[in-house]
Amino acid sequence: MKTVLSVHREAWPMTAPFAITGYVFDSLDCVVVALREGDCVGRGEGVGVYYFNETSSSMLEQIEAVRAQIENGISRSELQELLPPGGARNALDCALWDLEVKKSGKSIWELTGIEAKPARTAFTIGIGKTPDAMAEKAARARNYPFLKIKLDSVDPVERVAAIRKARPDAVIIVDANQGFSFELLQSVLGPLADLGVAMVEQPLKRGADEELSRFKSPIPLCADESCLHRGELPDALERYDMINIKLDKSGGLTEALAIAKEAREAGKRLMVGNMLGTSLSMAPAFVIAQLCDFVDLDGPLNIKSDYVCGMIYEDGKVCAPQKGFWGTPT
Repeated sequence: MKTVLSVHREAWPMTAPFAITGYVFDSLDCVVVALREGDCVGRGEGVGVYYFNETSSSMLEQIEAVRAQIENGISRSELQELLPPGGARNALDCALWDLEVKKSGKSIWELTGIEAKPARTAFTIGIGKTPDAMAEKAARARNYPFLKIKLDSVDPVERVAAIRKARPDAVIIVDANQGFSFELLQSVLGPLADLGVAMVEQPLKRGADEELSRFKSPIPLCADESCLHRGELPDALERYDMINIKLDKSGGLTEALAIAKEAREAGKRLMVGNMLGTSLSMAPAFVIAQLCDFVDLDGPLNIKSDYVCGMIYEDGKVCAPQKGFWGTPT
C-alpha cells in the first residue's frame, strides 16, 4: 500500500523566554510529519539540534528531498541510511513507529517489549539574571522534587547555593551546556558536591573534552552534546559516567534504543532529555525513559499549550500518553 507523506512546520509560544548557555528560546519551532497508509496515520515531531543550526525550515527541506523514497515505502532501518541523525530523521522515524502501532493494533510497549511506568521528570530552571531569580523559580516549582539547573560560567556555585537554600528537599542536577572551562569545572565540583548536586551534564565544549578521560570527578559527569549517536559513543564511554539520549540528536527512537543498549552493556548510566517539544516529542522519548536513571521530559511544561490528549504530568511525574495518541492504537 502506498504511503502518503504530509509535513509542515509549527510554532508553539513559550510560557517565558528560556535561556541556556549562548541561546534564548522564545518559541518552540518544530516540524511535524504524518505518514498515512489507508486509514492508518503515524505521526512524529522533530525539533532539531539548535547548535547545528537545524531549524523547522531546514528539517522540512530535508524531508521533502526524500519524499519519493518515503512514499515508495521505507523501513526504519533503511531510513537510518537515507538521512543523517537529526530532527528530520527523528520526525520520520517516530512517525514510522507510530504507523506500525496503528496498523498492527499493538502498542509501542508491545512492539518494543518495554514496560510503561510513570517516571519522575526534572523541572528545568533556565539561566536567570540573578541567583535569587533562579531560586524564586525553583521555589515556585515545589511540586517537582527533581530540578535541572542550567548554568554557564557566571556564578555557577552561587546560583546553585541559592536554589539549594530555596529547595533543600530537591534532587538537583546541573547542565552547563558546554559553558565551563576545564579549570572552572575543577574549581566548582567540590562546592557543587557539598551542595548535594547529583550530576553535572556536559560541562565542556563538544570536541574539547579529552581531559575528562583522565579525570576523576566527585560528581558523575554526563555527556550530552558530546554524544549524538552511536558513532560518538566510544569516546563518550571513555570520558563520561552517563549518556544523555535525546531523540533529536540520535535521529529517532530506533537509534536511541540502540544507544541505550550499548551504553548499558558498557556499564554506563542513562538519562533521557529533550530539545523542548510538545507531547508528540515526549511520547517516544518516554519509551527511552523506562531505561534511564534520570528523566528530563518537561518540554511541554515550557509552552503555553500542548496536545489535549498528550502526556500526563502530575506530582512531579510524567505518565504515558492517553489512548489514541502517539504509540497507542486508536
